[in-house]
Amino acid sequence: MTDTLVLNAKTRSDIGKGASRRLRREQNLIPAVVYGTDKPATSLTFDHNKVIKFLESEAVYSSILTINIDGTPEQVVLKDLQRHPFKPKVLHMDFMRIDANAKIHMNVPLHFTNQDKAPGVIEGGVASHLMTEVEVICLPKDLAEFIEINIEALGMDASIHLSEVALPSGIELAIFSHGEDSQDPAVVSIHKPRAVVEETDETAAEGEEATAGEEGDAKAEGEEKGESGDKSA
Repeated sequence: MTDTLVLNAKTRSDIGKGASRRLRREQNLIPAVVYGTDKPATSLTFDHNKVIKFLESEAVYSSILTINIDGTPEQVVLKDLQRHPFKPKVLHMDFMRIDANAKIHMNVPLHFTNQDKAPGVIEGGVASHLMTEVEVICLPKDLAEFIEINIEALGMDASIHLSEVALPSGIELAIFSHGEDSQDPAVVSIHKPRAVVEETDETAAEGEEATAGEEGDAKAEGEEKGESGDKSA
């Protein structure tokens, strides 16, 4: 376990909304709770400045963490994080203890690689990341920090679906745990930019109008000539 995934905490006995507000306002502390593995839930506090630095690592959100509670380490995962709606402040954190022998459900980020090498992108297409994370089920030891999706072979108007994603060993996708009726959504696709498509359609429409106009003018000119010939006769 690296130091970046270790955070120190202290237990607290004063609970409730009023106590939490005082902790945040007067001591710059974050109220939190840790629960799970048939142990009683424990109320905690964390140093706000250290938590802000801690959360800069993407790995925090999809890794097994160590929180030292009054010096005693606990293996946990971060289950919920409440932020202030517009200030750069964390209001509350929820952690869940892990059991090495029990599977956990976690959201893991998706990393897309070799996008610049994809034939569809080289041809002028734009890669759309339709999903940025996915829920996985696995034992704690198998939890991946992220899942990599190589789109090097993806062509124009093509997509990659979840069922086609190569998963790390020991990991299954939660969406496919519901049986044969499970959906298989696309994860990434490549298409021409909409502006280009609209411009192409508009150009084609203008061309059709111009052609129709030319044909109409020619027809009108023919009719005029015909009428003049009839009068001279």
